[in-house]
Amino acid sequence: MIGLISATAAGAAARDRLAAAWPDRVRVYHGPVGDAVRRAFAECEQLVCFLATGAVVRLVAPLLAGKATDPGVVCVDEGGRFAVSLVGGHGGGANELAREVGELLGAEPVVTTATDAVGVPGLDTLGLPVEGDVAGVSRALLDGEPVALRAEVAWPLPPLRAGAGGAYTIRVTDRLVQPVEREVVLRPPSLVVGVGASKGAPADEVLTLIEESLRDAGLAPASLAELATVDAKADEPGIVEAAGRLGVPLVTHSAGELAAVEVPNPSAAPLAAVGTPSVAEAAALIGGGELLVPKRKSTATPAMATCAVVRRPGRGRLAVVGLGPGARDLLTPRAKAELRRASVLVGLDQYVDQIRDLLRPGTRILESGLGAEEERARTAVEEARKGQAVALIGSGDAGVYAMASPALAEASDDIDVIGVPGVTAALAAAAILGAPLGHDHVSISLSDLHTPWEVIERRVRAAAEADIVVTFYNPRSRGRDWQLPKALALLAEHRTPTTPVGVVRNASRPDESSRLTTLGSLDPATVDMMTVVTVGNTATRDIAGRMVTPRGYRWQAAQEGPR
Repeated sequence: MIGLISATAAGAAARDRLAAAWPDRVRVYHGPVGDAVRRAFAECEQLVCFLATGAVVRLVAPLLAGKATDPGVVCVDEGGRFAVSLVGGHGGGANELAREVGELLGAEPVVTTATDAVGVPGLDTLGLPVEGDVAGVSRALLDGEPVALRAEVAWPLPPLRAGAGGAYTIRVTDRLVQPVEREVVLRPPSLVVGVGASKGAPADEVLTLIEESLRDAGLAPASLAELATVDAKADEPGIVEAAGRLGVPLVTHSAGELAAVEVPNPSAAPLAAVGTPSVAEAAALIGGGELLVPKRKSTATPAMATCAVVRRPGRGRLAVVGLGPGARDLLTPRAKAELRRASVLVGLDQYVDQIRDLLRPGTRILESGLGAEEERARTAVEEARKGQAVALIGSGDAGVYAMASPALAEASDDIDVIGVPGVTAALAAAAILGAPLGHDHVSISLSDLHTPWEVIERRVRAAAEADIVVTFYNPRSRGRDWQLPKALALLAEHRTPTTPVGVVRNASRPDESSRLTTLGSLDPATVDMMTVVTVGNTATRDIAGRMVTPRGYRWQAAQEGPR
């Protein structure tokens, strides 16, 4: 919960804008400001104070206990010009909150945390438990001193400016080790514990068995990702409570799925009880990995719980990112976050140039020219399979005539794939033209480099006969100058010459241009590959210079009456 505190009418107005935008995230505190800050500090994870920074410093100073527990505090000035991350930039999430508040209120976020200022990811912001000399290693990264990265467990990380050697070390491990001097230990969630239990097994017995198994194997509880069991035990109180006390999810699998897993220690007892010869080992191994602790029974008499521990390999991460039509303000916050998270960026050279300044220092860039789409897709998947965090970029939406399709055709289930939507060229052009896509519409690429023209023509004919608004991508190039005239002729068989046609070139970019013409007047020679052509249906109208396709509501027809 985010506590909101203000003292003036201007502050209250900005406060109320946040409250309206985030009704489920915020709580407004009234009354004397000092009392409000103290109550919010005790009750909320974050605070936004519409007060001077000096005043907030004096109010929160007596309340500060430690960076691991203090809430994040953001100050917004009286004029709403700045959103200042004051306390808890990383641990309390104040840096990101300042950016969110700034975006919503039109204020400039002010973040002074050193790592954020120079683009180096904070070691305590990676989403992994972290131990050791965080301040010292972070300072070494900032100062450009050699820092060694020892990845005992492969895990997708952002670029950390770390290499093979140095006086400081970042160690990625699930082993139960204590950080040494000048070392940070990152704990990846690589361990899965499979659990079996008799009916009524006490939670303490299950929990003790798990903790002892991890300790005896030299494994860190902080790297525990989940407990796994058979679905017949999904509601077994002892297992459910143990997962809750460990702070990890409980994942269940059917007896049939577990029975298909080859295990070293099958048993007749679980086969008779729940229909699989193994619960603990099979549940831990079902996702693959290395069996570190074979089936082990609790020490109680009689033993009512079993467990097994598996290390699952780190999975690479492939984010397929749509950059939008070109304007920076149409690049989504999620896309920006994925670009900063990636240690490897793969993309067309001209798209890389658009967002190069958003990448963190040390990001490895693999760029290529036009016509290498399949090569880029293969490269991105290969890098992800090496355990890297990869961003594969494309213009517009990556799933629309862009890189998502060839990448997913190459990918299998051995990597995580994240789709990041973007504003497509058709939508950007439509917003400029008016509302041409107000009813059913279709996008068709006229490029026959990979799709036979016979297929494209069949699709254009179908759209023409169905009276659907059509947006043409890749309409005309120097080597393909006859396809657009042919497509327009096909549409003209079913639409009048006065049908509105919108032509937008370089939508959202500095040299954007647009015009509204008609099907009978459009000169295809004025169109190129940077252009999107939208042809209306028989209901589309030119209204006050805007291209509008009515939604077709019945009440509209009733209001308009007969013509």
